Amino acid sequence: MPAAKAAPIWIAGALTLDPGEIEETFVRAAGPGGQHVNTTSTAVQLRFDVRHSPSLPDDVRQRLERLAGRRLTRDGVLVLVAQGERSQKRNREEALDRLVALIRAAARPPVPRKKTRTPKASKRRRLDDKKRHGTLKSLRARPTHD
Repeated sequence: MPAAKAAPIWIAGALTLDPGEIEETFVRAAGPGGQHVNTTSTAVQLRFDVRHSPSLPDDVRQRLERLAGRRLTRDGVLVLVAQGERSQKRNREEALDRLVALIRAAARPPVPRKKTRTPKASKRRRLDDKKRHGTLKSLRARPTHD
């Protein structure tokens, strides 16, 4: 009997992620768990190839690379490590949730900046401050003998 194909992971709108693109490895974790943590591999290291993913549009890919920061390798692979929980299952869910949240943030297009004019009152205040400062500096000068 062939293995059941995992359902795609919904990100936002029509954007979905194929679970086959995500590579998980389990390693020994630090943190809570006492002696249990020394004997089991509960930490999950999730790897997702951002640059070669067919699921991501180019604009989302570029924003995701920018958002990933130091978690992105030179090859364009996003590496997330989750080891805060005692259970492998919960660490796996946490890592996947963090990946989905990161891709959702990248899928949101940036809001274009609206150009605004500097208010007249601000310009007036700035010029008044400059005049006051200039007057103060001129008062510090040596007196002239006329």
